Amino acid sequence: MSHLSEIKILLQEGFGFLHPEIKKLNGYDNFNYLIENEGEKFIFKTYSDDPDQLTLILAENEVLAHLQNSSHSAFPSPIPFCDGRFVKQLAVTGQPTICRMLSYLEGDLLGDATPSISLYQSLGTFLANMDLQFQSITNHTIQAREWAWDIKSLYLNKELIQDISDHKNQRLVEYYFQQFEENVVPILPKLRKNIIHNDANEWNLLVSGDQVTGIIDFGDLAHSYLINELAVSIAYACYGKEDPLEWAQEIIRAYHKVLPVLEVELSVLYYLIVARLCISVCGSSHSRKLYPENTYAFSSEESIVGLMHQWITINPVEAENRFREAAGYSVVTPMSTDQMIQKRQESISPIVSLSYSQPIYMNRSAFQYMYDVYGNTYLDAYNNIPHVGHSHPKVVEAGQRQMAKLNTNTRYLYDPLGAYAEKLLSKFPPSLDKVYFVNSGSSATDLALRLAQAHTDNQQFMVMEHGYHGNTQNAIDISDYKFSNELGQGKKEHILKTPIPDEYRGKYNFDYGTAGKLYAKEAINQLRNANGAIAAFISEPIVGCGGQIPLASGYLKELYPEVRKQGGICISDEVQTGFGRLGDHFWGYEMQDVVPDIVILGKPMGNGHPIGAVITTTAIAESFGKGVEFFSSFGGNPVSCSIGLSVLNVIEKEELQKNAKEVGDYYQKLFKDLQNEHACIGDVRGSGLFIGVEIVVDPITKEPDVELANHIKNELRNQHILIGTDGPFDNVLKTKPPLCFTKENAETVVARIGQVLKNTK
Repeated sequence: MSHLSEIKILLQEGFGFLHPEIKKLNGYDNFNYLIENEGEKFIFKTYSDDPDQLTLILAENEVLAHLQNSSHSAFPSPIPFCDGRFVKQLAVTGQPTICRMLSYLEGDLLGDATPSISLYQSLGTFLANMDLQFQSITNHTIQAREWAWDIKSLYLNKELIQDISDHKNQRLVEYYFQQFEENVVPILPKLRKNIIHNDANEWNLLVSGDQVTGIIDFGDLAHSYLINELAVSIAYACYGKEDPLEWAQEIIRAYHKVLPVLEVELSVLYYLIVARLCISVCGSSHSRKLYPENTYAFSSEESIVGLMHQWITINPVEAENRFREAAGYSVVTPMSTDQMIQKRQESISPIVSLSYSQPIYMNRSAFQYMYDVYGNTYLDAYNNIPHVGHSHPKVVEAGQRQMAKLNTNTRYLYDPLGAYAEKLLSKFPPSLDKVYFVNSGSSATDLALRLAQAHTDNQQFMVMEHGYHGNTQNAIDISDYKFSNELGQGKKEHILKTPIPDEYRGKYNFDYGTAGKLYAKEAINQLRNANGAIAAFISEPIVGCGGQIPLASGYLKELYPEVRKQGGICISDEVQTGFGRLGDHFWGYEMQDVVPDIVILGKPMGNGHPIGAVITTTAIAESFGKGVEFFSSFGGNPVSCSIGLSVLNVIEKEELQKNAKEVGDYYQKLFKDLQNEHACIGDVRGSGLFIGVEIVVDPITKEPDVELANHIKNELRNQHILIGTDGPFDNVLKTKPPLCFTKENAETVVARIGQVLKNTK
């Protein structure tokens, strides 16, 4: 006997139906059937026989029965079996099965309707009226229910995050879980509780014209925070919308007129909405893993994920303000930027500069986005310190966990130090096998200079024109970017400065194939004619403050041997170029097919947490070890090591070096296409997500256009895109975004620059 034939007999015997027509419907975790008998329609539902399931079904029937007292046409009603019972345990296909019958509600599904303001307002009104009716119901089974589809129990989904196969989606869900803990959990005691439907999605809501007329599927009933009813509905009502907040406002506005929403509830609604999206993604990913053939279980996944990625571009302040406006509450106005600057300068010297002609009063950040206090979202194409993305959840979690456990100094033994050192050194060739941890790139530079002098017993340093290596006095002494500034201290006697091997603006720009060797020959002559031997030659592989200038190909391969021949060692400053940013290479020195004797690390290795390191050889470490003890209070502490290790793990897991390569190549192509349209773009250079775009008055003379470069930078800032300018003339646009930057982000930046250039003609 077929399954449907068995159901037919069950209906005939259980309900007295003579000739029922049966159509199987989609179901998430149970089997549902549309039944038509003598012109009437019903929904027959079957479930696995489980005591807890039975208890919940009985509770659901009780709630539905209560709702019939007020508006039987808007909600399904339980239909009794012939013996008067509403739920029975029967054998279906030989298996114990819980069975029940519900009335069928006529109407079109919201998911098939054309969205309109009146329809969404009707949705808000409908939900509020339903929740008012729920307020008079007390059901201890529902009150005791704790399950993963209730936002109140978001934590139950945490173990399912690992089932999300796409790392971009996974890190976003992890981020929002942390934000829930940060922003919602402290507020929970202030939120009202109520029985809620908890699944007012577009396939459970019935409409007629522009009015919501009913709602089905009460299987998700929960005793949760009242505001979660709105959160769930908005989560499903707003995907696919250009401005989801606009539609959310209409639902809130109408709901609030019937059942007023508290200000404190609106303060966390942004996070509750996205929490439901996260639950949905976790659930669908888990179902895909367990039941890949059940496509219904993840049919809405693409839309949900789309809104989740759109949501991260929305400033939480903007969302809350819009929600408050919809409910008629005034918007909280923060301190003005001018007031904030004045307050800052009461205690912070103006010599600590601010970016942009109109500084930004920041509040939060997430991956490649930053949020100011006024509700604006900025696309960050500028900051290379949050290497794997602002507030990356894995990095945040690593710091939180270790800080709660142990934080001390390297005079004690603890696991994170060895684990991180081993992992970090595995990224280098065998000759670089010792690491010293400090707490900044500047401190790393300072230590590297001491190592060089201790090993060589020499005091002089050869440095790169326009180079920058930190803010300590020793670092400033070797940073042409600082000591040659008009307010700088000038070059000291123990410093030998060599010209930057610039293939665009330098004197050997006529032959890109041999420029590196020619520049190297000049540097070698300087070495040979110097007054005394040098301790080290130091340079970045791409000179950032020089205008994002890659060292000419072959330069270091020619120069390094001569430095060593003269008794010096070779230092590569990888503070900005390291950790996969360049795409093709994990470290910048690899571009030149060389291996340095010392590598300086900082900035991105802690994703914003202050950590730095010096990597060197055993021989150099032994020379340094003959002197006084080296100790750094914070260098190598357990928290920093845990954070640093998490950054390396994220780079690997999320394939961020590969992303830097693919997005960076695409980004440069877009810039070069724009260069073909605008003669003011003199050069596009860099590697991976380390890119410089030189702005000139004339492409032939290469006269720098400082005014235009700064105009572009500030116009983009006004359009909520962050880039910087640098170089000796401050005419080079620099973009070094977090490595999670996307091709779509790159398109946005280049398109906006193109528009600025059109508007300035």
